Amino acid sequence: MPFSRVKARVGAVVFCGGDVALIRRDRPSGSHYTLPGGNVETGEDMLGALRRELAEELHLEAGQATEPELCWIQDQMVTRPGPTPPPRKIHLIFRCHLSLGVRATLATIEYDEVPGGHEPGAIEWVNYRTTAELPLFPLVGGVLSALAHPEASAGNPWVAPITDATYTWI
Repeated sequence: MPFSRVKARVGAVVFCGGDVALIRRDRPSGSHYTLPGGNVETGEDMLGALRRELAEELHLEAGQATEPELCWIQDQMVTRPGPTPPPRKIHLIFRCHLSLGVRATLATIEYDEVPGGHEPGAIEWVNYRTTAELPLFPLVGGVLSALAHPEASAGNPWVAPITDATYTWI
């Protein structure tokens, strides 16, 4: 039964000045961007999962950026191809800031595990105000680009849900 399981996913908007780190994945159906992050593993707390994912994907270690701040929450119920019923996902999106010196030491490629190997993703730094124009997942480009400045209040943490009407699985 679709959406009978609920999974938590953490993601980070990692700022360096007005730029944010995004992972670009190129597929036959087109390129798309994701925030650094991933699923919370069994028994893992949210911040521990976020720190693990940032270390895995960006090589960003705790203490190299400001303490993560929870900004947005997004519910996802999207069908997808494959034999396993899709889970419902709750995305917890955090924000942190780092310096140019730390940015220069971070990964430029992220390797995501896929059946039979790894899929490379390019780490791109883009101006946060342009994120509404990108195919960004989770769908936080609009609320991110609307920030008055990188440290501005995120406002209402509830972001419109991700559904089959708003997203097509790539």
